[in-house]
Amino acid sequence: MTAPVLAMTVGDPVGIGPEITATVLAEFSGREDQHGVAVADLAVMKRAVDVLGLDVELRTITDWSTPAAGQGVIDVFDIGVLGDDLPEWGVVDARAGQAAVTAIEVATKAAMNREIAGIVTGPINKEAVWKSGSKHLGHTEMLGELTGVTKQDTMFVVENTKAPEHKLQIFFATRHMSLRKAIDALTIDTQVDSIERAHRALQLYGVASPRLAVAALNPHGGENGAFGDEEIEILRPAVERVVDSGLEVTGPIPADSVFHQGLSGRFDGILSQYHDQGHIASKTFDFDGTISVTVGLPILRTSVDHGTAFDIAGQGIADAGTMRSAYTAAIGYAPFVDGIRAEYLPK
Repeated sequence: MTAPVLAMTVGDPVGIGPEITATVLAEFSGREDQHGVAVADLAVMKRAVDVLGLDVELRTITDWSTPAAGQGVIDVFDIGVLGDDLPEWGVVDARAGQAAVTAIEVATKAAMNREIAGIVTGPINKEAVWKSGSKHLGHTEMLGELTGVTKQDTMFVVENTKAPEHKLQIFFATRHMSLRKAIDALTIDTQVDSIERAHRALQLYGVASPRLAVAALNPHGGENGAFGDEEIEILRPAVERVVDSGLEVTGPIPADSVFHQGLSGRFDGILSQYHDQGHIASKTFDFDGTISVTVGLPILRTSVDHGTAFDIAGQGIADAGTMRSAYTAAIGYAPFVDGIRAEYLPK
């Protein structure tokens, strides 16, 4: 199989994105199972390489089909936004925001045109993006507009370093809303929809026969109504409905044990009921090994799940662990790109 070409957008060019991108691409250069390309201004990548003291060559490419040069060479798709006039490290800047947006646009277009297998995104600074004139709330909204998709889901992938065969995928019934609003948003119908979407995503991303668990909302799963009745009135009926339709789904299972069970190999995926329920479990277990995949897009997109770290940008000390995990995940998911595209491309 031809090695998948993966576009790595560095995110905000004055954050740690260029440094962690350069680190990972230098590590993977020469490997024949992938071809990573940094999407950024050439000068941005040169500054990152200099800060890190990497002994690598930077090569500009203009054609995504250009073969990888091999060990010690980092390919850069120069977006031509900043030129050699780079903003200062770690400062919110409209030009830096525009560079971040342009990189995403360039990479997404290439993915939609099937010129690349997928994109791996570095951290953006939302304030800088807004200063550039963009109205998008963040990466997910921008990618939705660029691909014509109106509904996306987040899938956290925990690469279980203690037991690699037990990789865990975590989904979210609700995301960016207050806990009170998240609870109010739970209904049988929305829960069924979340379960079905998560189960299908597991199939598309390589799990032939998914085993999905639904996390409970309340302590001890509600203790038969003593600590809350959402399990009785919403979650259990939703699980029963999808089980009747033929899906292998278990729950609701108390949240203080379900993630452990997943990481022990009992489940392939877990549906978390609200943002922090899944985030805390995954990031406490392995912060650097937890990455984000945007499900519902007709392209493959993996991402770091941390910020720009302006306070340490330009110092050459940023930990590239999460970017490394995001890139490794993209390599693993690349064979499934055709199925992902067929499922989610707007009709």
